[in-house]
Amino acid sequence: MASSLSTKPFSSTDALSAFASLNPDLRSFSPGYLRLSLRPRLPKRLQIRAAGSIYGNHFRVSTYGESHGGGVGCIIDGCPPHLPLSEADMQLDLDRRRPGQSRITTPRKETDTCKIFSGVSEGLTTGTPIHVFVPNTDQRGHDYTEMAVAYRPSHADATYDMKYGVRSVQGGGRSSARETIGRVASGAVAKKILKDFSGTEILAYVSQVYNIVLPEDLIDHDTLTLDQIESNIVRCPDPEYAEKMISAIDAVRVRGDSVGGVVTCIVRNCPRGLGSPVFDKLEAELAKAAMSLPATKGFQFGSGFAGTFLTGSEHNDEFYIDEHGNTRTRTNRSGGIQGGISNGEIINMRIAFKPTSTIGVSLISSLSVFITISFTHHTDTSHPDMFTDIFHSAYSC
Repeated sequence: MASSLSTKPFSSTDALSAFASLNPDLRSFSPGYLRLSLRPRLPKRLQIRAAGSIYGNHFRVSTYGESHGGGVGCIIDGCPPHLPLSEADMQLDLDRRRPGQSRITTPRKETDTCKIFSGVSEGLTTGTPIHVFVPNTDQRGHDYTEMAVAYRPSHADATYDMKYGVRSVQGGGRSSARETIGRVASGAVAKKILKDFSGTEILAYVSQVYNIVLPEDLIDHDTLTLDQIESNIVRCPDPEYAEKMISAIDAVRVRGDSVGGVVTCIVRNCPRGLGSPVFDKLEAELAKAAMSLPATKGFQFGSGFAGTFLTGSEHNDEFYIDEHGNTRTRTNRSGGIQGGISNGEIINMRIAFKPTSTIGVSLISSLSVFITISFTHHTDTSHPDMFTDIFHSAYSC
C-alpha cells in the first residue's frame, strides 16, 4: 500500500493553497502575508539543555545541589587509586569556607560536614568516582518569600527566568555561593594529589577590599604561609592592611551595604609544561575556572592591566641559568606562564569579586543582608593533561 505521506517539502505557498480550497476568503492573501510554521514545537522547557555543571577531562568534577535544598556536593571522576583520603582531608578546607565564621561573613549557620559515599575503601581511593555530600542544615526558604514577586537587582533571578522559565528564589539555587562547596571538596583532593606528585602548593589571600589595596611588594610569595593568611578574619597576610580592610567592611556593613574586593592566588612548585597553545592555554583555562565562581567580575594574570603601562624592554622577563642548571627568569611579569605553558616560576593571578548583591539597603524591594567570601584552589598530576585538570580544580578551591 502506498504511503499517504508526501516526501515533498511543504511550503507556505502549498499551505495557502490547501487552506484556500477550504475557505475561499483566503484566496485574497498572498504568501507574503501568510506565514505558516508546520514544524512540531516542543514545550519551551524541553528545548533548554541545562548543562554546565561538569569541569575537566582527565580529572572531572561535577557539582550538584541548591542553596536551600537538601544539600550540595560533588562527584570526582579520574582520581588515581591508592591515594590516602578521608573526610578529614576535605573538612579542613570546607571549614575555611564555612559560613558564619565572623561578623564579615554571611550569618547563615552551617556545619558543612562532608560525607564520602563512594570511591574510597579502607582509607584509600579506589580509582572509581568519589561521591561527596554536604547536607544543608540551616535552610531558610521563608526568608526569601518576598523575593518571589520581584527580581533582585544584580542577582541571577531574571536571567534564570529568561533562560529556563524557572526562578531559584530561595537563596539563588545553583547561582548561590553554596555551590562552591563541591569545588572546595574536589579541590582538597586535587591539592593532595599535586602536593604528593610535585610538591605543588596553592595559596590564596585577600589583596584588596573596597578601596584598600595591599601593595604587592609587602608580600613575599616565596615564603608566604597559610598561617599568615589565616591569622585574621579577612585573610589578608599583612596585619596592618588586614585591619584597614576589616574597618572598611564594618563601615558599610552597619549601613546594610556591601563592598567588593580582589583575591590573589599563587601556585608554587608548579611543574613546567602544563597547558597547550591556542585555545587550551593554561591562563585561559585558569581564567575559566576563576570566572565561573559566583560574583567574579575580573581576572588578571601576571602583570595584568598594569603591564600595558610598560614598554617591551621594561616588561620582558630576562632568562638566566640558576645554580642547578635550570632555565629561570629574573623577573616574573609573565606570571609563570609564557605562550600558554607553565615555565616553572610562581604562577600569580588575581580575581575581582563584585560587591555582594544581597544587601540591607532598600532598592526596589527589601533584601536580606549577607556577605560571603569564598575561594578555592585546585590542581592536577602525573599525565600533563590530567595534571592540568586537577590543577584547575584545586585552584578553584
